[in-house]
Amino acid sequence: MQASVDLNSDLGESFGAWRMGDDEAMLRIVSSANVACGFHAGDPLVMWRTCELAKANGVAIGAHPSFQDLWGFGRRPIQGERPDDIMRQCVYQIGALQAVAAAVGHRVTHVKPHGSLGNMAAEDDGLATAVAEATRACGRELVLVAMPGSALERAGERLGLRVAREVFADRAYDDRGMLVSRKLPGAMLHDAHEAARRILAMLDERAITSQSGKKIPVRIDTICVHGDNPAAVAMARTIRAELERAGVAIRPFLDRLA
Repeated sequence: MQASVDLNSDLGESFGAWRMGDDEAMLRIVSSANVACGFHAGDPLVMWRTCELAKANGVAIGAHPSFQDLWGFGRRPIQGERPDDIMRQCVYQIGALQAVAAAVGHRVTHVKPHGSLGNMAAEDDGLATAVAEATRACGRELVLVAMPGSALERAGERLGLRVAREVFADRAYDDRGMLVSRKLPGAMLHDAHEAARRILAMLDERAITSQSGKKIPVRIDTICVHGDNPAAVAMARTIRAELERAGVAIRPFLDRLA
């Protein structure tokens, strides 16, 4: 069992009068937060407040750029966009969060693409390169968060970025090590204790287990619990408690990548 791991969540996903998740509670549990930058969710006020709360709780923050898709919460696949345009859209979003973070006395440490952009960049070399190039353009010190074995991981390594390998506590995997589509049965896990048991097995075996039972060796730097799940706070709290009970410290992945 590894000595430490990061626990992250996708936060700042409210927009105007629309509220999504319980960021205040999650920011007392996780060690890193991926903050929406306005394209799938979030707005200047939400971004500002999320950065303030993260700083107050000692939580690292990263940019969570997306396709421009407020209507679909960034979860609709958008085909036909030029990778160069996606790169520039990601720079726009990362830069916005960097400015907000600086204004509240915090800093952006990493980039993790959201939703369909993240899923497609995991398999599409052009999109993966676009996200990695945007990350490098906004600061060579930024860490790129990617699924192990993905095109995004390879793009980050090729461009000389530090890469944090992420697994998901509340998602199922296929035999390629990619996430099972949310449209398919069993794609989402809702039982907090089952999710905690699965994460402990991943850390112990240094592998993820697909729906069919296949073991896929991986390096694990960070664990994600999605903040928009109504049971997210309870799941994150349970996972943190079970990890700490097993002797695994929860701390930002920058400590592991230094």
